Amino acid sequence: MLLVKPGLESEFEATFKKASKIISSMDGYLSHELHKCIEVKAKYLLLVRWETLESHTVGFRNSPEYQEWKKLLHHFYEPFPTVEHFEEIEI
Repeated sequence: MLLVKPGLESEFEATFKKASKIISSMDGYLSHELHKCIEVKAKYLLLVRWETLESHTVGFRNSPEYQEWKKLLHHFYEPFPTVEHFEEIEI
């Protein structure tokens, strides 16, 4: 979950479109989705799918591209989000 500083939602969404090009170019990237909460204007859900956990935690996080991602997006968040990793279960 991402909580964007109130009043910056439109700017965040426009900047996220630019940042999407960064993450989608990374090795191990599969897809991503950004959803805006209906009830809480400044709340978003970001789901990124990676081939492996390490594609995110090592490959992306240790890359120069991550530094650009961080520069573009991190100043929008209050508080800074906790990143969690999930695996799909078959039902």
